[in-house]
Amino acid sequence: MKIYIHTDLEGISGIDCPEMILKENERYNYSIQRLMADVNAAVDGAFQGGATHVTVLDSHGGGGNFDLSLLDPRADVDMKENGKWWGKLDESYDGTFFIGAHAMAGTINGFLDHTQNSKAWFNYWLNGRKMGELAQWAVISGHFDVPMLMVSGDEAACTEAYEFFKPIVCTAVKRGNGRNSAILADNSEALERISTAACRSMMLVGQAKPFRPALPMDIKLELYRSDFCDEIADRSDCERLDARTVRRVSSNRLDIFF
Repeated sequence: MKIYIHTDLEGISGIDCPEMILKENERYNYSIQRLMADVNAAVDGAFQGGATHVTVLDSHGGGGNFDLSLLDPRADVDMKENGKWWGKLDESYDGTFFIGAHAMAGTINGFLDHTQNSKAWFNYWLNGRKMGELAQWAVISGHFDVPMLMVSGDEAACTEAYEFFKPIVCTAVKRGNGRNSAILADNSEALERISTAACRSMMLVGQAKPFRPALPMDIKLELYRSDFCDEIADRSDCERLDARTVRRVSSNRLDIFF
């Protein structure tokens, strides 16, 4: 069985303030150590649960966060040679994990909640349903008939995952205390939770269904300011609904962004 692990940084264990995810901050290196520890726990759990191949993707901020010297050598690293958000994910995979997830923009007590662009994007809807990066990744993986099996992150991200995916295994490694701080689980406890959840989630292979919204997809994006909307609204495939909102229609589940 093949598993594809998508990663982000905000929902990783041991990270409890915004500064820790900034590359210029002195605590960023510690955050990367935690990232690799969480990923390794998920890799180990997947193999314990019966996986024969595990691919991992460094996806926070477009990549450049992994310290490969700390990565479990059994893991296959997706270098995204095709330049796509989904890298080499394809129909050969049996499931996907999202490690280090955060909640969508506007979530109460969602640690560092946002959807894609925290400076410009306010709300994102697909077929009338508001969603964030968890569901967006599931739409992409669903294009390849790959279901979401497991999520780790803060409590708000896990709550969001339960609302979108059934069945799924989720594990929280912290609880948001407002947007910019979090109450952390003990690091060793967090890794045990991730490994256990990853192992358990392998039992969902063949049961969990891919997340496949109806086509054509009606996609709307509300931005923070009207000037953020100007450039997008000029595109031929977009319709401007008001000062801050644009809409487009797509029949390709890989084409969900603006």
